[in-house]
Amino acid sequence: MQFYGAVPPHDLTYSDVFLVPSQSAVNSRLDVSLAPGDGTAATIPIVSANMNSVTGPRLAASLARRGGLGVLPQDMHLQDLDAAIRWVKAQPVQFDTPFVFAPDATVADALRQVPPVEGQGLVIHDGADTYLGCIDAARLATALPDARLGDLLHGPLASLDAEDIDSARGAFDVMTAADLDFAPVLLRGTLIGTLSRKSALRSTLYQPAVDKSGRLLVAAAVGINGDVEAKARALAAAGVDVLVLDTAHGHQAGMIKALRAVSALKLGIPIVAGNVVTADAVEHLVGAGANIIKVGVGPGAMCTTRMMTAVGRPQFSAVLETAEAAGKLGAHVWADGGVRYPRDVALALAAGAASVMIGSWFAGTIEAPGTLDTDAGGALYKESWGMASTKAVRERFDRLDPYELARKTLFAEGISSSKIYLDPLRPSLEDLLDMITSGVRSSFTYAGATSVPEFHDRAKVGIQSAAGYEEGKALVVSW
Repeated sequence: MQFYGAVPPHDLTYSDVFLVPSQSAVNSRLDVSLAPGDGTAATIPIVSANMNSVTGPRLAASLARRGGLGVLPQDMHLQDLDAAIRWVKAQPVQFDTPFVFAPDATVADALRQVPPVEGQGLVIHDGADTYLGCIDAARLATALPDARLGDLLHGPLASLDAEDIDSARGAFDVMTAADLDFAPVLLRGTLIGTLSRKSALRSTLYQPAVDKSGRLLVAAAVGINGDVEAKARALAAAGVDVLVLDTAHGHQAGMIKALRAVSALKLGIPIVAGNVVTADAVEHLVGAGANIIKVGVGPGAMCTTRMMTAVGRPQFSAVLETAEAAGKLGAHVWADGGVRYPRDVALALAAGAASVMIGSWFAGTIEAPGTLDTDAGGALYKESWGMASTKAVRERFDRLDPYELARKTLFAEGISSSKIYLDPLRPSLEDLLDMITSGVRSSFTYAGATSVPEFHDRAKVGIQSAAGYEEGKALVVSW
């Protein structure tokens, strides 16, 4: 990356900068590879944050199916984390993971998980796990809230036979010819997944992130306290593909000790450590065994660290400095936090990040953990919270005695409850991925780059005023 003009003497965040177009020989955004090349098998540079309200098993599986990497949070109890990893590994790669309900569940129950939108659907299984049928989610919009889902099964919804699907394009053509937006996929009468017409189309554009056995990738986070080695061994045994050692202040003796201990296990998987914001911290963490450094202190939407402590650093400059330091040591950087628009993802990559970690933006999606609620105006949302907040602290230390829990809660910080609304036009994680990757691919073509490493080299970044940033925003109403 190079600055277009003088190098600024002060730190910068994403809204302070912009990309300058260069002469390009890249004819199409589809000629661009977004593979991060960071030692993971991800094929797009998108990682979901290890936050309880962001990454659960379903979101991790959906993200990996499109080439990204979901990081399960450290707050999960070890047995639950083990089960979540194994669940992701058991999910279909070619097809979508179904939303499964019992026939006695009501429409209201279903609407807490799946909104009544096109391209989504419900699978009905009985108590013996026998497939009974499938319901297009759009039907929920006109059904009574207390209606039983089993009563909505009036004849079988047209299904796809897995043995007849030779390619994603073939599946798309079949669904188009049959005028199907959503369908169950059966193999010899057994449900193995679901498929929407848009999912089939996406499968022609994205390459899934899979392990050597062809299963979906998944990462998991652990803290730096307690028996970190035992946790790391257990997660590796469960099949985790990337291990994230995570703490708010990554440049500390506890992190170095934990990194050395886990690195000595030689688990054969990439080790991520963070969070930090300086080159000095990168050198220490890589020296202790980290392959990837997680960068960002205070830029997250749910984070109050900077206002509470004055600690942190503007994110663009933090990524720029740490990525340069990591590159000299053969390591990589994940930019964690501060992303509001696709442009911010592109700018993080321009600064040298291999991948970009997204939190709250993903919390308001169908696949995120938690249930859908409706506000007074009828808009759908999910609850989100910071990982240092009172809510998160109580969940993390729920097994402590009341006195110790009260002590820890006393010093909690961050937002304990925030409404993250589903975008009516992009309610799914995959809808957001389409928007993000489309923007980033175009950024690459403007720079004349066909890969992430080329973008690191060719990106030109300029400095702008607040007015310049505002000028770049579209008008939603006439002036």
